[in-house]
Amino acid sequence: MHRHIRSSSLSSAYYFKNQDDQGNIREFNLVDGGVAANNPALVAISQVTKQILDANRDFFPIKPTDFGRFLVISLGTGSPKVEKHYSAHKAAKWGALGWLIPIADVFAQASADMVDFHIAVVFQALHSEQNYLRIQDDNLSGMTSSLDLATKENLEKLVEIGGNLLKKPTSRVNLETGLFESIENGGTNEEALMKFAILLSKEKNIRESRFV
Repeated sequence: MHRHIRSSSLSSAYYFKNQDDQGNIREFNLVDGGVAANNPALVAISQVTKQILDANRDFFPIKPTDFGRFLVISLGTGSPKVEKHYSAHKAAKWGALGWLIPIADVFAQASADMVDFHIAVVFQALHSEQNYLRIQDDNLSGMTSSLDLATKENLEKLVEIGGNLLKKPTSRVNLETGLFESIENGGTNEEALMKFAILLSKEKNIRESRFV
């Protein structure tokens, strides 16, 4: 069952063939979660907020909207380099079918970008921008940007890209331009992840000590 859920909810709605559970007692009709939240970071924040609101003992009794106390790591899966594929002149000649793929691309990219922009605004407004780490390679090209090319060569290339991404400087969205920019004296993504890991490890130990 879990395999079917993962397969269904992670499949791009317009790209992969629809799947069903083929005879299970209960029927589930699932679609890619990216239709609603292509970048699930905001969903994660909402869930933590709900747990605090419900007085979950695993969370300290802070205000549900005290986002400055949150630690958020948002790991992107990579995206193709943004190029100027479309223009008003070209779009004027499209029919309904011509709009199908472009509008899906626009929705997916805009959804993810707006989530990151919104979270960045909130954390910067609270002077807690260091608590939000977004790691994403948005310059993929060729086979590395393909959704379904699971060859050994491509997977090894993606691992290499991920390793290189760790060595790159941390970046943050510029609220004026909406573009990502390297953070001056912000260290690398790898160093930032290590800092977060230390903080989370301390948090885990504190939580466990409460139940001893």
